[in-house]
Amino acid sequence: MSFDRDLKIAPSILSADFANFGAECEAVEAQGADWIHVDVMDGHFVPNITFGPTTCAAIRPHVKTVMDVHLMIAPVDPFIDAFAQAGADRLTAHVEAGPHIHRTLQAIGGAGCKAGVALNPGTPASAVADVLDLVDLVCVMTVNPGFGGQKFIASQIAKVRELRAMIGDRPIHIEIDGGVDPTTAPGIVEAGADVLVAGSAVFRGGSVTQPSAYGANIKAIREAVAGTYV
Repeated sequence: MSFDRDLKIAPSILSADFANFGAECEAVEAQGADWIHVDVMDGHFVPNITFGPTTCAAIRPHVKTVMDVHLMIAPVDPFIDAFAQAGADRLTAHVEAGPHIHRTLQAIGGAGCKAGVALNPGTPASAVADVLDLVDLVCVMTVNPGFGGQKFIASQIAKVRELRAMIGDRPIHIEIDGGVDPTTAPGIVEAGADVLVAGSAVFRGGSVTQPSAYGANIKAIREAVAGTYV
């Protein structure tokens, strides 16, 4: 995967039809999605249980873009190889999930995946300062992780701006996860983000039999940030 800072929309399948994941991935990609975002939750690190490596392996043949797997689990390290073998292109681990984020990010890279590091709303940008050279993505949570459809936490925009300055010209994406829609996207992008995870804002109103709504929703987000992206 070559690096570029073009704006990317990464629909979260947490908001898709669970009975039709493969078809949903194909449909939303056909309608303009750049990545497919998979929110992995364990009921321990976050108060919800979602998907494991088996689900990732099942949808992998249906994903033609990037499978962006967000590990909201603790511990992380024992499961890295399983998600890598399931076909994840990128694995993102939370800095709060364990005491050795540096080791975790090394292990993700060693497993052949791009490494990302995620920050919860209460965690400062400075928490990732010493691991930036191990990652190609920093994920800023703009809701408290665990459930889709939550309200955007606007205070996180300042964190995005701080991260953008910290990153400088290094090839590192800033991803936003939580509450992204055409209303919140402009401020996020203006602050320096280039990957927008959107769940309900993309999947709302559509289905695998009526996927045009997905395309319209993706287009609405792109049009909302036109002129703000740098």
